[in-house]
Amino acid sequence: MSRIRRRKWARPELEKDPKVIFQPQEYQGKWPELFKNQNPIHLELGCGQGEFISQCAENNPHLNFIAIDLYNEVLVQTLRKLNENSLENVRLIPMNIRLINEIFAEDEVAKIYINFCNPWPKRRHHIRRLTHPVFLEKYKKFLINKGEVCFKTDDDGLFQDSLKYFAESGFKELYKTFDLHSSSYAQNNIVTKYEEKFSSQGIKIKFGIFQNNK
Repeated sequence: MSRIRRRKWARPELEKDPKVIFQPQEYQGKWPELFKNQNPIHLELGCGQGEFISQCAENNPHLNFIAIDLYNEVLVQTLRKLNENSLENVRLIPMNIRLINEIFAEDEVAKIYINFCNPWPKRRHHIRRLTHPVFLEKYKKFLINKGEVCFKTDDDGLFQDSLKYFAESGFKELYKTFDLHSSSYAQNNIVTKYEEKFSSQGIKIKFGIFQNNK
């Protein structure tokens, strides 16, 4: 992600806020204790600048949210949005998503959101896709039975391949559209800055919901 410009002040700002969890492994199987309630946990993998997760948290105070991203510079923008809106039902984790099985126990997450992840178009890089079976098998271990993965992308190739990935990994397709903004789901959609950019260029947004069946 070359567009990310490193900022020395980002990490110290994150470290000052208890909503940012730097040792998430300590909470594996214990996330309800951290949130101090038994509300369902929804997880966003790659949170961008936080438009999506902050809007979700504001719309759903009865849910707990966790957002993971590798870059401090991204997470600090998300943190500021949370604080500007006094949102306390979100925790942020700076880490590589490849390590996700180390921080969640079985049946600990109710829903996963994957929005505009890197499409990794070269075949030799497909294994890095967040919808690749290598990742889907990890999600299945901590996603509840009938839990859902909501996937949104601008990339045609990634979406078509991901439909196969979900099917191969035993997920049930609940909803699919190749033009989200013209679909029946549009009224429920939270539009991010990247999404606005792609749509303004005439790129149709692809979206699907896939159910975990244990």
